[in-house]
Amino acid sequence: MNIKRSGMITIVGRPNVGKSTLTNALVGEKIAIVTNKPQTTRNRICAILNRGESQFVFLDTPGLARTKLGDYMVGVVKQSVADVDAVMLLVEPIANVGGPEEELIGRIRALGVPAVLVINKIDTVKKEDLLAVMRAYQAAHDF
Repeated sequence: MNIKRSGMITIVGRPNVGKSTLTNALVGEKIAIVTNKPQTTRNRICAILNRGESQFVFLDTPGLARTKLGDYMVGVVKQSVADVDAVMLLVEPIANVGGPEEELIGRIRALGVPAVLVINKIDTVKKEDLLAVMRAYQAAHDF
């Protein structure tokens, strides 16, 4: 294997939005614990994917929550967004940018890091409703 390009990508979002499930799906292995219990991921989990001459390092982060444990995990998320090549903001299909998402978007904007919006659980809404979600996030940031 001859790696010529590599990139670090942080996956961020609320608790139970599907960050660990996405991480596992991206690398094709069970790297992160997946459960319906919030705050299962408490530290960053690194998952590596090699494709041809490229290597992607995904950082699965804890969800943003407002508790003492949550405050610690928010610090982990903020550190994980710094010094990466890109951020994936994982959200549920709700046509409203909530406080935690606004905080993450502000951090992304402040660092000037490229960001990709990933809308999860789209099977729970109609296609027309999904467009409203995309418009809400497009108004908040240029993903």
